[in-house]
Amino acid sequence: MATTTPNAAHAKLPRGIWVLGFVSMLMDISSEMIHALLPVYLVTMLGASTLTVGFIEGIAEATAAITKIFSGALSDWLGRRKLLAALGYGLAALTKPLFPLAPSVGWLVAARFIDRVGKGIRGAPRDALIADISPMGLRGASFGLRQSLDTIGAFVGPLAAIGLMWWTSDHFVIVFWVAVLPAFLSFGLITFAVNEPEPDASREPTKNPLNAAAMRQLGPVYWRVVAIGVVFTLARFSEAFLILRAQNIGLNAMWVPAVLVLMNITYALSAYPAGVLSDRINRTALLALGLLLLAGADVTLALLPDLAGLALGVVLWGLHMGLTQGLLSALVADTAPSALRGTAFGYFNLFTGLAMLAASVIAGALWDAYGPVGTFLAGLGFALAALVGLLTIGNGLAMENK
Repeated sequence: MATTTPNAAHAKLPRGIWVLGFVSMLMDISSEMIHALLPVYLVTMLGASTLTVGFIEGIAEATAAITKIFSGALSDWLGRRKLLAALGYGLAALTKPLFPLAPSVGWLVAARFIDRVGKGIRGAPRDALIADISPMGLRGASFGLRQSLDTIGAFVGPLAAIGLMWWTSDHFVIVFWVAVLPAFLSFGLITFAVNEPEPDASREPTKNPLNAAAMRQLGPVYWRVVAIGVVFTLARFSEAFLILRAQNIGLNAMWVPAVLVLMNITYALSAYPAGVLSDRINRTALLALGLLLLAGADVTLALLPDLAGLALGVVLWGLHMGLTQGLLSALVADTAPSALRGTAFGYFNLFTGLAMLAASVIAGALWDAYGPVGTFLAGLGFALAALVGLLTIGNGLAMENK
């Protein structure tokens, strides 16, 4: 495997990686200001059930995943990534005002759906663009840095939501309106500050990235990575259930977003070092460690129903995310042919998004039937099953990708 050090990785990462990281950070500030409060808003203000929350979260992520396959393939066909990425960020920015304007659950479902379409349009082309501009030996560091900056936004957003909820005496709609601003800043940054490299003149045009021949061209090692990603996603569910657990143990609505703040601080601090480390050692071992951390989070959240248990479980959850999400993206970039990178990220996100839909709906149903203990203990079982699956299908993966 390629070797590097954290300082060397910092010095060699291209400017475009940093800019795309800040684009993600600003959009996440906007999104997480809304999403940190949305489950509680749905349950307490609009009377939705936890099963409805699970369904909304799952269908939203599945929508993004399904859209990614088409946008990724289109970026391969065009040989261009930035246009589609900017279009996706622009659509997400335009839909943010729908959240404060929505008068019912149905409107919020529509807003969340359209917002996730924007995420789907931008996701695969952006990740393929990162793979295109990152040096071969620094792919783990590149994806780790983008993930860290993205996750900084994911805890700055809830922090802003906490402050605004305090300042406005728990006025959800005002917080949702303030969230509109960073979304438009994100769109402006990718439009004017990201430079896409010129396509390789010797590159053969990709005629139909979604046909059976292209799927075979992606290769067996790539499809093994997809299988690992699906197994991972089945083992976890939406972070909305961490928020609901906080409310369940009696945390005041103003402080509920602190759950995402703590998780995402941990996530942000661990993602970049994990990415750098993954350029030096077996990535499968780091993924296995991430699953063990997820299992520990599930046990803690199920059996320690107090503030200390919640905090420990959320930290373990964040560490698991930091050790796995950027690594999976780096593995996709490693194994996919350069002409099919957009399609490869699209397929990966399609299948993992469908797995997230299943995991979130199951979690919501278990919560309604058995409460939070049943949900998180089921998560423990899925995590341990995923660990067995990883050790089975991930054996030798790092060697094949050298």
